[in-house]
Amino acid sequence: MYGLGIAKGLTVTLVNLFRKPATVQYPEEALPQSPRFRGEEFVWYEQRCTGCASCAKFCPLGIIKIETHPGGTNVQEGQSFAIDVFDIDIGRCMFCGLCVEACPYDALFMGSGFERGTYRREDLVIPVEELRQAEKRPSTWFRPQLEAKKYSPQTGQPLSWEEVGR
Repeated sequence: MYGLGIAKGLTVTLVNLFRKPATVQYPEEALPQSPRFRGEEFVWYEQRCTGCASCAKFCPLGIIKIETHPGGTNVQEGQSFAIDVFDIDIGRCMFCGLCVEACPYDALFMGSGFERGTYRREDLVIPVEELRQAEKRPSTWFRPQLEAKKYSPQTGQPLSWEEVGR
């Protein structure tokens, strides 16, 4: 009786031994990624942002912190604000994208990166300087203008703020 159970187990092992693996060795081999993937990056175009804080207001978790002061520009249209602090805590973010949908000026986009591992939660806060200097490769999620251009954040060139608007 013991030999029959072992033989059944080995049969299962032998059948699966020659089957093509369903997993990949991630760091060496990557799977193709959808252009609509919403990752741990955010793409922020400061030239488009007026400091209205709509993204922070619509965030259900309150992870976006914005501090502004009157900028003195666009006074006729309602005055834009100069941005002092624009921090996003991705350690608490659920990547729902409501902040991106709420932005009336197309200044905030979801990114496509997902390799932001760290040992401290404080390092998961994206400060304004990092947002300013980051390479601008926005996800095409909730952006039909980018999908119409067949833009891919993984293979395409970084986009300027003029190219991403509606």
